[in-house]
Amino acid sequence: MDETEFWEIIDSTREAAEGDPEDHADLLVERLVQLDPDSVLDFARHFEARYNRAYRWDLWGAAAVLLGGASDDAFDYFRCWLIGQGREVFEGAVHDPDSLAELLEDFDEEVDGDGEELGYAADEAYEQLTGVVAPDLGLPPQPTEPLGTPVGFEDDDVLAARFPELWDRFGPR
Repeated sequence: MDETEFWEIIDSTREAAEGDPEDHADLLVERLVQLDPDSVLDFARHFEARYNRAYRWDLWGAAAVLLGGASDDAFDYFRCWLIGQGREVFEGAVHDPDSLAELLEDFDEEVDGDGEELGYAADEAYEQLTGVVAPDLGLPPQPTEPLGTPVGFEDDDVLAARFPELWDRFGPR
């Protein structure tokens, strides 16, 4: 599976789920079980590589603005959700997290920002197909610390200055 096919699967299942992250995960599993196990592992590698690539302080800060704070777990689930938003949103956010203000049509912190189940979709599909747990993907582990310069998540002034567009559109009112 190449990168284009990976993103096509993400996009088609998100569109079918009408943006609902839980429905998206269910539809993603349904789509992946139509593939052979090796293709599911390829999908998992693409997902995991992007998940690790998004382990950045600036994205964590953007998640904190969007979610009104972001714990370790919340940021993990946010990265899964971000991948689920498709290539344009994901790549734009990795390049410039503040651009999420323009890239996101809408954001409801009650529904959006938590794609935990998306992170398990390939594992679930692989297990359904084979009856065994997916093997190690052979990818380098996530860095121990996010890439970049730490962001002061607890300081609204710092977040507003670092992410002016996001803060303007999605910050606390």
